[in-house]
Amino acid sequence: MKELEITRLFDLDHTLAASYLSRFTYPWEALSGLSDFILELGRSLPADEYEQIGENVWAARSAKIAPTASITGPAIIGKETEVRHCAFIRGSALVGERAVVGNSTELKNVILFDRVQVPHYNYVGDSILGYCAHMGAGSITSNVKSDKKPVVVKAGDTRIETGRKKVGGMLGDHVEVGCGTVINPGSVIGRNTSIYPLSMIRGYVPADSVYKNQGEIAEKTGD
Repeated sequence: MKELEITRLFDLDHTLAASYLSRFTYPWEALSGLSDFILELGRSLPADEYEQIGENVWAARSAKIAPTASITGPAIIGKETEVRHCAFIRGSALVGERAVVGNSTELKNVILFDRVQVPHYNYVGDSILGYCAHMGAGSITSNVKSDKKPVVVKAGDTRIETGRKKVGGMLGDHVEVGCGTVINPGSVIGRNTSIYPLSMIRGYVPADSVYKNQGEIAEKTGD
């Protein structure tokens, strides 16, 4: 299903992972080798723009990182990005430019494109968030099924076996997620879509739409 492909969800001009993501068809395929890619990329970053601030942790010299933030490598923090008080970055995290990782937000095995905001009490694991995606306060990605079986991505009649027990959410460019929303394992949200607060997302939500409730998705208009 074309709508689930990397090229339909993301503008690769807005991430340092462009060359890496271009190797794959679907975004969840990039999760397995992400840690190794970040290590390779980190070692190649220009010293006048990035500095190594911990073991396998590189941060742009223009980034603002709170002293109370916890960052475990491999991780890269992009230019002019803000990592706020008590953020918890657990490793295998590539955070883009001018992004916000907020207070008590936890990241693990993720790619955040440029200008992504996860600013308040978010958990984002085994996920990819596209350019300018924003998760409202308390919204999370759930990355493991309750039965612990491998995640299957579902979109209409399409079913794709990921072969992974941990797959979170794939959010396209400019996705807006309302406060308190849970994005279930293997969910994919198309570009420019808005999710109402307190939603429970499962499966595929089309691009350019407004998700109100399960089964109630409206096409966006110019109003």
